[in-house]
Amino acid sequence: MSPESAPIHVGIDATTWWNDRGFGRFTRELVRALVQRGAGFRYTLVVDQPDDGSLPPGTRVVAARPKRTLDQSAVGSSARSPAELWSMARVAARESFDLFFFPAVYSYFPLLSRTKTVIAFHDTIAERFPKLVFPTRRNHVLWQAKVALARLQAERVLTVSEASACDIERFLGVDRARIDVITEGPSPTFRRLPGIDPQQVRQRLRLPAEGQLLVYVGGLSPHKNVISLLQALPAILTRAPAVHLAIVGDISGKGFMDNVAQLRDFVASRPALVPHVTFTGYLPDERLVELFHASSALVFPSLWEGFGLPAVEAMATGLPVLASQRGSLPEVVGDAGLFFDPESPSEIAAVCLKFLSDPALQHQLRDAAESRVRRFTWSRAAELTELSFRRTLGKG
Repeated sequence: MSPESAPIHVGIDATTWWNDRGFGRFTRELVRALVQRGAGFRYTLVVDQPDDGSLPPGTRVVAARPKRTLDQSAVGSSARSPAELWSMARVAARESFDLFFFPAVYSYFPLLSRTKTVIAFHDTIAERFPKLVFPTRRNHVLWQAKVALARLQAERVLTVSEASACDIERFLGVDRARIDVITEGPSPTFRRLPGIDPQQVRQRLRLPAEGQLLVYVGGLSPHKNVISLLQALPAILTRAPAVHLAIVGDISGKGFMDNVAQLRDFVASRPALVPHVTFTGYLPDERLVELFHASSALVFPSLWEGFGLPAVEAMATGLPVLASQRGSLPEVVGDAGLFFDPESPSEIAAVCLKFLSDPALQHQLRDAAESRVRRFTWSRAAELTELSFRRTLGKG
C-alpha cells in the first residue's frame, strides 16, 4: 500500500468512555460512528483501564496503568496527579499517530510529541460561571492551566454548536478559522416506541398515575439551574394542581460539584411541593426513553449549554422541550420548543402553563420535534469530525 493510500492513523483519548455525563456519551457515540464509517482512517484508543468489552470492535486499544482512572481522580475537588498525567502521556508517546484527538478537554493531558492534535471544547461554562463549577480555587486554577496548555497544543478545535464556537473565540481567544463545528445526536435507544404503557412506567418509578408530568434530565450542578424550575413550581401548581415534576440525574454526591442538598432542602421546606416532586436518581437509557413516553415535556432551565443532548434525546421520542433561551438551546431546539429566561421563575412558570393548557400547541410541538431531530445524527457528526481531521493534516 502506498503512503498516499494508507489509512490515516488517529489516536483517541478514550478515558471518558466510562463517564456517565454528556461528554462520556459524546465519546462513546462519536467513536462508534467514526469506526463504522471506515473512510480512510484507522483508530487506536488510549484508555486508563482494561477493556471491559464495551469498546467497539475494529479499534486497537492501548492502556495506561495510572494509580487512579479519570473517573476516580478528576471528580469533586480532586484532580489527576502529575504521575497520572505522565502515565497517559508516556503511553500515547510510544505510538506513531498521524493525529491525536481528545473528545473532551476535560480529559486532556499534554502530548509528549509533535503529533498534530484536535481537541473538543464542548462549551465555556467553566469560564462563564467558575463559582458554580469549581468547588475550590485550586480546582479553578488547575482548570485554567489545563485549558491554556490544551489551547496551545491544539492544531484545531472541535465544538458542538455555533453558540459554543462564538464563546470559544470570545473567552479562550481561539481564532474562529481554527474551530470546526460538528453536531451531536440521539443514540438509537431514543426513538418512538409503540406499545409503551405510561401507567406502568409511572408505577415503576413511583410517579403519580394521573396528571401531566414534566421532566428534567441532566446534571445537578448549580449552573443547570434546577433551583429556578423548583421556584417556578408553586406558580404552576396554582393553575395546574395535578402537575408533577420528575428530576432525573445522579443524586449520589459522587463526581462533579452539585447542589443536590439545596434542591432537596427547597422541596422539603415547602410541604405543598413534596407530593409534586420526585428525584429519580440516575436512569439508564432504556428507562429514560420510557419516561419520555410517559411525560408531557422536558423542561431544561440551564443557564448555559454547549449543545444540550437531553433536548435532542427527548425530541427523538417526540417529546417537546421547554428550554432556557440561552447558549445553544435555541439553536438546537428551534421550533420544537418554547423558551424562557432561566433566571425568571415567573417566566418559567408562564411558559410551562402556556404549554400545559394548550393541547393544540402540544401536538404542534410534538410534530416539530420529530421533524427537527432528523438533522442531528452521529453519522453526520463523524463525517464532520473526519473533515476536521483532514483539514488538520492539510488534506481537506
